[in-house]
Amino acid sequence: MKIFKDNSNLQTNLTLNFMMDISSQELQKRLQDGENVNVLDVREEWEHEEMNIGNSKLIPLAELPFRLAEIEAWKAEEVVVYCYSGNRSGRAKEFLQSKGFEKVRNLLGGISEYFEE
Repeated sequence: MKIFKDNSNLQTNLTLNFMMDISSQELQKRLQDGENVNVLDVREEWEHEEMNIGNSKLIPLAELPFRLAEIEAWKAEEVVVYCYSGNRSGRAKEFLQSKGFEKVRNLLGGISEYFEE
């Protein structure tokens, strides 16, 4: 009798999901190099007004299910999602992937780490 379930697929999926995320350094370099990156801020409006990554699209996490049409064109493109620390953007990443967005990356450490660099 097997007591423990084989979690190798789960571990592989978690590893691949993490590898798809992006560091602050990588995003900063790409933006400084003039790359056109789709950046989505899932914080609240007041947070975005205080501090944001230039040219990012603001759609608060709670509104994301109702405003997907605004970013439908990004479905097959890379999308970098951020919040303050990476938690809300992690949930947004999972949601977007479940809706068919193929290349969603979470900004590790969020905007707090991005501006700490």
